[in-house]
Order: sequence, then C-alpha cells, then structure tokens
Amino acid sequence: MYEYIKGKLTHKEAAFVVLDVNGVGYHLNISLQTYSKIKSEEQCMLFTYLYVREDAQRLYGFLTQTERALFLLLMSVSGIGANTAIAMLSSMSPDEMKQYILREDAKAIQTIKGIGAKTAQRVIIELKDKIAKTTEIEEGLIVNGDNNTRNEALTALVTLGIQKNAAEKTLNAVMKKHGGDLSVEELIKHALKS
Repeated sequence: MYEYIKGKLTHKEAAFVVLDVNGVGYHLNISLQTYSKIKSEEQCMLFTYLYVREDAQRLYGFLTQTERALFLLLMSVSGIGANTAIAMLSSMSPDEMKQYILREDAKAIQTIKGIGAKTAQRVIIELKDKIAKTTEIEEGLIVNGDNNTRNEALTALVTLGIQKNAAEKTLNAVMKKHGGDLSVEELIKHALKS
C-alpha cells in the first residue's frame, strides 16, 4: 500500500521511529540494522510494509529495499511472523542472513533468539532457491554495470524465467546485430524473438 515514507525524524528508539509527514506522525517498527544506520538525521526516508491482522495494523520501515525484500521472504516461511522476521533482521545484516541461508548454515541462524533447529532448517529449505535467484540477478547487474539498458533487459528476461546464461548470449547477439542504441523494450522484444 505504501512504498516509502519520507519525513522529519521526530522520535527514534531501537524498535521504532516516528516520521512527521506534513503534520501526521507515522509510527514505523524498525530493525536494529535500520536503527544503527539512521543517524539523528532531520529528514529520513524508509521503505515500508503495512502488516494487517485481525487485531492489529503495524507499519514496518526499512532503510533499504533489500532489507524489506528479505523481511517479506522471511515472513513467507511457515511459522515466522512479522515480529520474528524483524528480530532476525535485528540480529544480523541482510547480506549475512542471505549468506547463511545459501551456505545452509543452520547453526548460525539458530543463534538468533527464538529460532530453533526446525525453524532454521525450514528457513533454509524454503528460501535457499529464492535467495539464490535474486542474488544471481543482483550479481549480474553488478558485473555488467556498464550498460544500464542491457542490465534492465537481462533482469526482465531472467524474471520471465529465461536462464541467465542464455539471456546474456541472446542479448549480446542482439546488441551486436542491431547496435547499442536500442531501448530496453526493443532489446527485450528482439531477444524474445531470437
């Protein structure tokens, strides 16, 4: 519902912040990772997630889209709710969490308060492939960062289910044939035709 909220930081505690946006104060629950990175800035922008249950509506704030995406992935695991997901993100950075999941390091995940052996295994089983796929896309964007049009087209093709290696080869062939002045849409269309 809300993508982000940007406003004056009026109150900051380890578990939440209050952002004033044109006279309306938004209470956003945050992780310790976000808390540690928010200095006593006058203005602050947090990416948000509105969590709705029968008995409560809570707004969660994240400094980065990566942290929010991982929060949503963690909540998709059976037995992990919003409070547990935020506790997990408070215990370690999103990059550390991703690495532990990819390496299947259940013991490291179990060091988080409230996470037992079964929950740690469930997190690994349910999220390993999803995180590997998103990490592969992110690495592809970093490695090929010199061409934004190509990167956007590559991300779109991988999202459509095309293998990354095949998509890269096809994009290279299309760019060689048509030159480098194609738009993202044209590049994708030519790649899909190939």
